[in-house]
Amino acid sequence: MKCHLFLTFLSSTMLLTSCVSSKVYKDLEGRHAQLQEENRELQREYESLEAKNRQNEAELAALKAEYDRTKTERDRLQEEYTNTKAGYEKLKNSYDALEANSSSALAENSKRNRQLLAELDAKEKALLTEKERLEKLQQDLAARSKRVDELESMIAAKDAKMNALKNAISKALVNFEGKGLTVEQREGKVYVSMENKLLFNSGSWAVGQEGKKAVQQLASVLAQNPDIAVLIEGHTDNVPYNGSGQLTDNWDLSTKRATAIVHLLKENPGIDPQNLTAAGRGEFAPVASNDTTEGRAKNRRIEVILTPKLDEINRLLQEPEYE
Repeated sequence: MKCHLFLTFLSSTMLLTSCVSSKVYKDLEGRHAQLQEENRELQREYESLEAKNRQNEAELAALKAEYDRTKTERDRLQEEYTNTKAGYEKLKNSYDALEANSSSALAENSKRNRQLLAELDAKEKALLTEKERLEKLQQDLAARSKRVDELESMIAAKDAKMNALKNAISKALVNFEGKGLTVEQREGKVYVSMENKLLFNSGSWAVGQEGKKAVQQLASVLAQNPDIAVLIEGHTDNVPYNGSGQLTDNWDLSTKRATAIVHLLKENPGIDPQNLTAAGRGEFAPVASNDTTEGRAKNRRIEVILTPKLDEINRLLQEPEYE
């Protein structure tokens, strides 16, 4: 019954879109450009986060080096202070011994004693200053190290989650291996690629029964990961579309196919529609040569691109220590 209603709705939609295909095409073209920009923005955000992490690690290393230099200077001052104090004690003993025998020696010794006291006081002040600076560097080093650890932990957690998601999807779709379906993880994202032979008949955007099973099993995994953004891209080969009716070209066909997958995913109540985006890319993002039958088959595909949301990492980077 649900399938019958869906076909009825799809037929009505096809009739309506046949009247306004030019407007739909322009709207989809604008939407596609917007989605491309959003995808590039996500990539720039991811690359920016990686650059920030590398910068923080470099700053942490510099801070550690400064800490080591300050510690060495403090130790040097401590040694000078100890030696000066020993000299003072030695002169003081000499002063006590000479005090009874020579007033001139007493005066000279007293002068030298005052000089040593002044030097000792100056070295004590310098040592205290270096000690305070060292303590401040230790605090800064601990704070920055903690932030770097938090950021690295968040990035590692995101990568681990995406790896777990990839494994879960691979396990759920194991029955479709060898049928034009691949799952891989790269650049912090998970890519699920389904060749059109698994999903659609030639020139059609209606998903077949085997394709529906694959999409529904994928939806069951996505429903358990509500914090993942899902971009569905439709792709074609470079053979011009020669059909008639509601479609104008490959780009139009790829967009309708991506939208058909979105509608199937939406049927799972556990998936938030706000996490779904459909985009058609026509023949302009091939993964193989269009000069062979096998290459064209690989290019005719749906790619489901899963991206982690980076809200927590962005929040950490916006705190004062990262400004």
